Amino acid sequence: MAQESSSSVALIVGVTGMAGLSLAEALKKPRPPNSPWKVYGAARRPMPGWFDSSLVNHYIPFDALDLQNTIQNISPISHEVTHVFWVALQVHESEQINVSINSTMLNNVLSVLKSDTLSRLRHISLQTGTKHYMGPIFDPSLAGQLVRHEPPFQEDSPRLPYPNFYYALEDLVASYSPALTYSVHRSSIIIGASSRSVYNLLLTLAVYANICKHQGLPFKYPGSRYTWEHFCDMSDARVLAEQQIWAAVTDKAKNQAFNCTNGDVFTWKSLWMELCKVFEVEFVPFDHEREEFDWVGMMKRRGQVWDEIVERHGLYRTKMEEITCLDALNVVLHFEFQHVCSMNKSREFGFHGFADTLKSMRMWVGKLRDMKIIP
Repeated sequence: MAQESSSSVALIVGVTGMAGLSLAEALKKPRPPNSPWKVYGAARRPMPGWFDSSLVNHYIPFDALDLQNTIQNISPISHEVTHVFWVALQVHESEQINVSINSTMLNNVLSVLKSDTLSRLRHISLQTGTKHYMGPIFDPSLAGQLVRHEPPFQEDSPRLPYPNFYYALEDLVASYSPALTYSVHRSSIIIGASSRSVYNLLLTLAVYANICKHQGLPFKYPGSRYTWEHFCDMSDARVLAEQQIWAAVTDKAKNQAFNCTNGDVFTWKSLWMELCKVFEVEFVPFDHEREEFDWVGMMKRRGQVWDEIVERHGLYRTKMEEITCLDALNVVLHFEFQHVCSMNKSREFGFHGFADTLKSMRMWVGKLRDMKIIP
C-alpha cells in the first residue's frame, strides 16, 4: 500500500450530500503516521446550517455546469488539489439529459484543475451506483423495457445497451489515464445524513413516519409483497467514504471499479420493524390481501403537515418536496428481483469495511435528529 503524504489535498464535489459529509468526516480523522487531509468542500448552494464548518478547510459554493463560474471558483485551488472525490449529481427524467449535464459538470471541474501548469492532481474518485447493472430505472420513457443483469451484481458485468450517465462519467475519468489514476465506487441504496441528497431514502421514510405519527395514521409498508419478503442491500455512507479513501491511497486499487455495500442483506420486513421501533410507531403487518394504496399521492398532499412538524419541533427549515424522493423510493419498494451486490472483488483487493444495516439505520436516524433535520 502506497501511503499518501500529509500534503494530500482533497476536493469533495458534492460535500453537503450524504456521501460528501461522510467523506469530509473521514478525511479529517487522524490517520497515523499521516496527518488529516486538507479538505476543500464544494457544492452548488451555500453551506447549510447543519453542516459542521470544521470538516472543511474551505467551503466553495459554485455551479459546475457553468464553465466560467467553475474557472472563477476552482482555479484558485487548482495548484493544490491532489485528489478529487466526485459525489455530485443532478438528475432529470430523461437519462440522455442526465448524461449531458453530469458529463459537463465533471468535465468542467477536471479541465480547470488540469489546465494549471502547477497541477498536482493525481487521482479521481468517482461515485456511481447500481443503475450500472439495472439501467436508467427512473426514466419513464424506458419503463417496462429495461433488461437488467441478474443479482448478485458483479463489477465485470458488461454494460447494458441503454443511455447511462454512470457509463459516460466512467469513460470521462478513464480518458485522463495514465496521467491520472481513478477509482469507481458503485454504491447500493445510500444511508446517511443530509437534507441535500437527491436520493435520500432514509430521510424520505423518516418524513413519512413522522407525518403518520403527527396525524395518527398507520405507518403502513407501501411496497410490494416481493420486496417485503426478499433480500436487499444498502451502503452506509461511512463505508462508502472509507472505501473511496482506501482506493485513493492504495496502488492495487487504482483504475478499478468496486461495488460498495455494507456486506449484509435485509428484508424490508425486518427493516420496517426496526424503523417502527426507532420512530416509536406501531408496527403494521403487511396485508397480503389488501389493495395497494397511493402513498405517493397521499404524501405529496402532506407538504403543509411537514411544515407544521418543522415549526413545532424547531427543525432546520426544509420543504418536504426538496428532501424526499417519493417516486424513486416507490420504484425501489416494487423491485421484482433481489437487489444485492457482490462484495467479493472489494474483499479480494483488500477492502474489508462493513456495517450492520439495521444498526446503522438507527445510528443515522439519531444523527438526522442531532442535526435537527427530523424530530
